[in-house]
Amino acid sequence: MMMKAALHAPLALAFLVSCHTHAADKASALSLESAPVTRVGTNPGHAGQGTPLTPEPGHALAAFAEGCFWGSEDTFRHVSGVVATAVGFSGGHTKNPSYEDVCTHTTGHAETVLVEFDPAMVKYTTLLRTFWDSHDPTTLNRQGPDFGDQYRSAVFTFSPEEDAQARVSMAEEQKRYKSAITTQIQPMALFWKAEEYHQQYDEKTGRHSCPLPSRRE
Repeated sequence: MMMKAALHAPLALAFLVSCHTHAADKASALSLESAPVTRVGTNPGHAGQGTPLTPEPGHALAAFAEGCFWGSEDTFRHVSGVVATAVGFSGGHTKNPSYEDVCTHTTGHAETVLVEFDPAMVKYTTLLRTFWDSHDPTTLNRQGPDFGDQYRSAVFTFSPEEDAQARVSMAEEQKRYKSAITTQIQPMALFWKAEEYHQQYDEKTGRHSCPLPSRRE
């Protein structure tokens, strides 16, 4: 991965370590044959590069950051009632960031899974349960070997109702941990869809990438 010249060597080394999994597998992701896929769509909210997000009639949107978005997206694609997912970057302060930009940890973006779901088939609280159970929310800016603010734990909400439910859910979840939960809860702003090779990575490669850490009690 090409690092920006302005970075000091120690910081550059840290960025390389935290982004090593994605960068090392980029070429293989593009060369491997497609594996069997789910019937879940790939266009949640008609996501683009910072464009307005609009779900299909009767559907709703949710967004979660919980570390490496490859494995996270695959987790949500196997939840009944989820109709489409995509991965991208949100919560930052720069426009149209590339993956390499986000890896410098200077854009403020988190690796995010955007989920479109059918509320008649799955409740938002169920998606929250999936979120809590698939990562460690007590490790600040880190999941397993990946570290930096792009790997932070966050819930990006699309309505006051989602915000309220997320906060109640987090309060209940805190009872399960001795350490403080570091998850951020904030309204969804712009979502920048990641490069195509990141989308549905596990389905394209037939691999279970970026294993998430076991739940800590």
